[in-house]
Amino acid sequence: MKHVQTKREIAEQLESAGVRPQKRFGQNFLIDGNLMRRLALSAELQPEDAVLEVGAGTGGLTDLLADSVRQVVVVEIDKVLYGLLQERFHDRANVTLLNGDVLRSKHRLLPQLESRLGSATADSPPVTKLVANLPYQVATPLVMNLLLGFSVIRRLCFTVQAEVGERITSDPGRRSYGPLSILSQALCNIEIVSRIPPSAFWPAPSVESVMIRMDVGDSPFAGRDDLLGFANLVRKAFEHRRKTLRSALGYVLDTQQVKAVCESVDATRRPESFSIDEWIGIHRVANACSGD
Repeated sequence: MKHVQTKREIAEQLESAGVRPQKRFGQNFLIDGNLMRRLALSAELQPEDAVLEVGAGTGGLTDLLADSVRQVVVVEIDKVLYGLLQERFHDRANVTLLNGDVLRSKHRLLPQLESRLGSATADSPPVTKLVANLPYQVATPLVMNLLLGFSVIRRLCFTVQAEVGERITSDPGRRSYGPLSILSQALCNIEIVSRIPPSAFWPAPSVESVMIRMDVGDSPFAGRDDLLGFANLVRKAFEHRRKTLRSALGYVLDTQQVKAVCESVDATRRPESFSIDEWIGIHRVANACSGD
C-alpha cells in the first residue's frame, strides 16, 4: 500500500519552506491516509483517464493519482506550494502543474485550465474526472462551471464542507435547495461516499465535511445552449426565491412565456417548492413559447 503523507510530514515540509497553512486559500490538508485513498478509489480511475485536481497542497493526493492515470492537471493558487509541487513532480511527465486561482470569475475558470480541458475535446478525448480535496470557497462555482461548460468531465469526486454537500443533494422545499441542487441533480447521479470529521484535516476546520461522488449521466437538454438557458432561468428565479413563481419568472422571461408557464403549473408556489423534473418542464414550456 502506497505511503500517504502524514500530518508531521506536511507540517515539516511547510516549515522548511517558511510557511504555514493559509486560511485565505482555504488550506485544510487532508491528513487521514485511509480517507485520501478512499477518495482516489471512489473515482474508479482507469489508466486512460485524465484527472483534474484543484488545491493539491503538498501533493499527497496528486501522488496517488499520478500512479493511476495518463494525465493529472493540477491547479494550485499558493505560489510557495506550487514551488514545492514543481520540485516533487519535476520528473513526472504525466503531471501538469498550473499556478493560479481556478476561478477567473464566478462564471469562468482559469484560462490555462480552460485550454487544457478544451483541448481534450479534440479527436478522442479521454474521460476526465475531478478528484480533489476542494478548498471550501471554490467548491460551488467550480462544480457549476465544470457541469455547465465542460462535457469532458464525466465524474466528480471531492471532499467539501457538509453544508455544500447538503446543497448539492437537497430536496425541494428545504432552505438548502437551490440552483446548485437542481443543476447537479438534473445532470448527475450523486452519492455521499463518506462523512468526515474535522479531525481528518489539518488545521481542523470548524465544520464537518463530506466526500461526494457525482457521475454525469445522459443530459435531458438538447445541447449546451439549452443547458445554459436552463441554468440562467433557475438562477434568476432563485434570486427571488421568496416570491411566487409567477413573480420570480417576470425577472427572466417575457410576458408570453410567463403566461404559458403559469397555465402549465401552479404559479402561486415558490421557486423552492418545484422539483427538478418540474423545473425542466417549466424550461421546456418557456422555450416552446419563445419559438412561436
